[in-house]
Amino acid sequence: MNSALRDKYEVVIGIECHVQLATKTKLFCGCDNDSRDSEPNIHVCQVCLGLPGTLPVLNQRAVELALRLGQVLNATYPENYHTKFDRKNYFYPDLPKGYQITQFDEPVVGPGWVEFPLDGETVRIGITRAHLEEDAGKLTHPEGAAYSLVDLNRAGTPLLEIVSEPDIRSAAQAKAYAQELHNLVRYAGVSDANLYYGNMRFDVNVSVRLVGATELGIRSETKNLNSFKAIERVVEYETRRQIVLVDGGERVKQETRGWNDDKQETYSMRSKEDADEYRYFPEPDLPPMVITRAMVAQQNDGMKETPNSLRIKLNEAGMPSNESEVLISDPSAARIWEEVFKLEPKYARFAFTWLIGDALKLAETSKMSLSESGISESSLAYVSTMVGEGKLSSTNGKNLLAVLWQEGIGLGANKPSLEEGLKRIEAIAEKHGLLQQSDEGELAKIVDEVIAANTQAVKDYKAGNQRAFGALVGQAMKATAGKGNPPVINKLLRERLDS
Repeated sequence: MNSALRDKYEVVIGIECHVQLATKTKLFCGCDNDSRDSEPNIHVCQVCLGLPGTLPVLNQRAVELALRLGQVLNATYPENYHTKFDRKNYFYPDLPKGYQITQFDEPVVGPGWVEFPLDGETVRIGITRAHLEEDAGKLTHPEGAAYSLVDLNRAGTPLLEIVSEPDIRSAAQAKAYAQELHNLVRYAGVSDANLYYGNMRFDVNVSVRLVGATELGIRSETKNLNSFKAIERVVEYETRRQIVLVDGGERVKQETRGWNDDKQETYSMRSKEDADEYRYFPEPDLPPMVITRAMVAQQNDGMKETPNSLRIKLNEAGMPSNESEVLISDPSAARIWEEVFKLEPKYARFAFTWLIGDALKLAETSKMSLSESGISESSLAYVSTMVGEGKLSSTNGKNLLAVLWQEGIGLGANKPSLEEGLKRIEAIAEKHGLLQQSDEGELAKIVDEVIAANTQAVKDYKAGNQRAFGALVGQAMKATAGKGNPPVINKLLRERLDS
């Protein structure tokens, strides 16, 4: 598509995000909520199977988590806010009751907004609502078979559906918005948000209209995306597809579409239903609820950090914004860095670069997450301090952390004082031969030997060749088996060569 044609149109995007809440049991019964590795149809009962005569009982924890997420979505609540459940009627093989218990006109979370940085600017996307609902089951379609398999383990799991305003105007914004929601639900502690297991899924609504038009175009909805890259590519593809249709005088169909990752294109699944086709009506077996401000405030307890508050701290600490986003995307790493910053702010840069680099590699190679490893904020603070004070080189600091990672030495349960912690970590470093040699007397002897053994490099340096100095430093480091303190070696060499 040429740029002139693309510039004639504006894309309008809204995203519906389904978050599986981290409760122990399902939304309306006592079945296990986590069945990711279970045999099909194991975590089911009369209620989630929709058997006649059964009644739903609302999971209190699901409501609490919804209110907690409402805080980070900047939702406001009037006193004695009313919310209720409704029946959404449709028939599908993985929906046992023939209807879904959801919320229609009185959701548990009202209007709010989300802000995030993108290309040096702050983008704000409005939140229309977030409502509680039960999930459906899962259909599997064996290749070549004339039947489908139904697994109802997932039926009845608690979802919070977050509906954005149609404020998103580009594929990059859509991706960044989804990433920020992913950050928010994990910082709030309301979901594992594991994209691979479908704990968080996105439906992307896309329409196009002429630049300057105010009326929305006809939208398509691409369902069940579970990667940020897929969200970005769906928007790009649908934007091109719809512009070609509209500019050619054709009409965009209001429909539900799927995403074929192999072909990198969307495909039609079914016509998109309007709300009246679902025949919503209030759920007769669940009473309405009254949400008080005290209930909302209670869910704010213990929520110490949000992605935006951490961005401010990282900016004040002088961390580059693109690198900061890598750290922010891992709440465990972010929590550890913040504690290191509190303990030893002047040495937090080493901790920051390790967390966004080597820690990710260690997690991949060891098949162990940072939170499962032996690294705590205290152990990382002590190693960072040793690097800052010259007791460890940066390389050996990383090597020491790799040892602590594997051996489970976190020092976090009964956190020792900085002095005691440094002694313990220093003992481990000495045991593994990682301590840096900084004694000037010992290093002076090595420097003198290097100068005597490299007369040509000395002549070259005195003739103005700066590379020769680097070669001499390299020889001195080699003589110390890499343990010599580089600044001390540099100082001693300069004193002798420039005298």
